[in-house]
Amino acid sequence: MSRRGVASGIVTAGALLFLFVPLGVVVLFSFHSTGGLTLPFEGFSLRWYEDVLGDTTFTEALLNSVILGISTAVITVVLGTAAAYGLSRSSTRLGGPLQALFVAPVLLPGLFIGAALLSFLSRIEFQPSLLTVLIGHVVFAFPFVFILAKTAIDRLDISLEEVARDLGAVPWRVFRKVTLPQIAPVLVGATALAFMLSFDEFLITFFVIGTDQTLPTYIFGRLRRTVDPGINVASTLFLVVMLLAWLAAAIATVRASRGDRTTVLDGGGARP
Repeated sequence: MSRRGVASGIVTAGALLFLFVPLGVVVLFSFHSTGGLTLPFEGFSLRWYEDVLGDTTFTEALLNSVILGISTAVITVVLGTAAAYGLSRSSTRLGGPLQALFVAPVLLPGLFIGAALLSFLSRIEFQPSLLTVLIGHVVFAFPFVFILAKTAIDRLDISLEEVARDLGAVPWRVFRKVTLPQIAPVLVGATALAFMLSFDEFLITFFVIGTDQTLPTYIFGRLRRTVDPGINVASTLFLVVMLLAWLAAAIATVRASRGDRTTVLDGGGARP
């Protein structure tokens, strides 16, 4: 092996260790038999899992985060796909400004979005709740879904849609049978991304959450009270949910990409 290959391997190994060793330490100390968070490791125990899982505040926070993540994913995928398809198939001069407007939240810090939402909600006397958190998460996640959907739609062969329309398919059927199957793998990934962005979001949530809690705010609140392996347990469970979401998205994406492409042409038949 050349020196360049050895150096590249060392750098790669170092980067992997830097990224994953801290995660491994968090998971390891979530099973610590004592309240210590430093070496030496004195034995395995599930006492901290029993403590956290027996906390109704934690279970409510976890459920809130899951509900918000799913809701955000569904709403942003529907709105983002609709906006992307409309702009991609439109010849209006407002396409550029509208696209810039849709993507603008990506350029704004979460702190600014949270403060702006809180100020707006206070002005209209709308009480902070999980609904206001959902609004904030949709604003935050929408640009990412829009960018992915727009990129996928722009890369499509528009002649397939034209053939379907020539055969008598109505616009909705063209989209459902021709366009949607081709961008489905991207939309699955976008859905997972929106879920994870929502599930992980803290700054915007902190401003507009009200008296409810999500998993990130639960972890933050517990850190302010005490530092014990229960924090590692909550973080480990947080990591597990994120990994499960990623795994489900990966499997769904692979299955969608392996689908029979002939349905694209068959679906654009003359039946309206």
